[in-house]
Amino acid sequence: MIKFITAGESHGKGIVAVIEGIPAHLRLGEEDINVELKRRQMGYGRGARMKIELDRAEILSGVRKGETLGSPIAVAVWNRDWHNKPMSPVFVPRPGHADLAGALKYSQQDIRNVWERASARETAGRVAAGAVARKLLGEFGIEILSHIVGIGYISIDTTGIRLELLKKQIKSADKAPVRCVNKEAAKEMIRQIDEARAKGDTLGGMFEIIALGVPAGLGTYVQWDARLDMKLAGALMSIPGIRGVEIGLGFESAGMKGSEVHDEIAYKGRFTRKTNNAGGIEGGISNGEPIILRAAMKPIPSLAKPLWSVNLKTKRSAKAPVLRADVCAVPAAGVVGEAMAAIELASAMTDRFSGDTLQEMKRHFKA
Repeated sequence: MIKFITAGESHGKGIVAVIEGIPAHLRLGEEDINVELKRRQMGYGRGARMKIELDRAEILSGVRKGETLGSPIAVAVWNRDWHNKPMSPVFVPRPGHADLAGALKYSQQDIRNVWERASARETAGRVAAGAVARKLLGEFGIEILSHIVGIGYISIDTTGIRLELLKKQIKSADKAPVRCVNKEAAKEMIRQIDEARAKGDTLGGMFEIIALGVPAGLGTYVQWDARLDMKLAGALMSIPGIRGVEIGLGFESAGMKGSEVHDEIAYKGRFTRKTNNAGGIEGGISNGEPIILRAAMKPIPSLAKPLWSVNLKTKRSAKAPVLRADVCAVPAAGVVGEAMAAIELASAMTDRFSGDTLQEMKRHFKA
């Protein structure tokens, strides 16, 4: 199974990701990772830092002559915007951030010691690790896409669009400012972001992830912590700002009848479903249909017109600090979501079709 960790702080020297469990002989280069890092930095509503940073990966270990070795892979994303001089301490926590809870948990007087690690800058490491996992999935014909289905009070419904057409639209939307397949809705989303920026406010939204080509049989129902839906939902919930995750019909199914929700089974040379309300997972196991995930992201807690808080030292009311931050990061969060889904699906693949080399995995997969 694949495991990964990240290390590093927002204004430290860089973010490092270490991923293990990738089989030997997978072709991998830094550009495979850089493509995904660039996508993470895109999106309308991003802050000024995205103009400073030009994220590039440096593979430190686990790859030689363009091939993985089977050993842990370490990837560094160096920060251009890092400070080697002490920064002034901060004593006022931002509502909605990890500031206060982190300061209490780790006995920190200077809140910078919390937000440097709790910052979403850490997700650069996740995207780097996810790019490696995505490369492995590609060897088995598995593709992961994402698109934005809502920002603020604007949302779209793509259930009536054929999957092949939606796939084409998503790939085109990746070049658009908010990564939304509906051009009219995208214009309104941009208008909302501009309005929020003018008012010193922020916006959240929702993204959808579609995993294509996932074979049946990933995950299991035999233990609660081995269920594929649990792992995917937990991976998405771990992204900063995510407050809810759906699979398939998700919350909507709670208000429907069983006859309206469950996917009828047919056989045409293989088992198929007439619908995919389950989102490709039943009983904690992939059923061969596309995996459909959605995640809801709350508005970013760093506001240009800050909320009231309390100074940790004086215990007096004070305005939260104003930081250089995004107005809306939902388009970028979708890319991070792809990375987390890729890691969990790649882990499930190595568990199901284990092998020390890519060739061995492919033999098991074919069998």
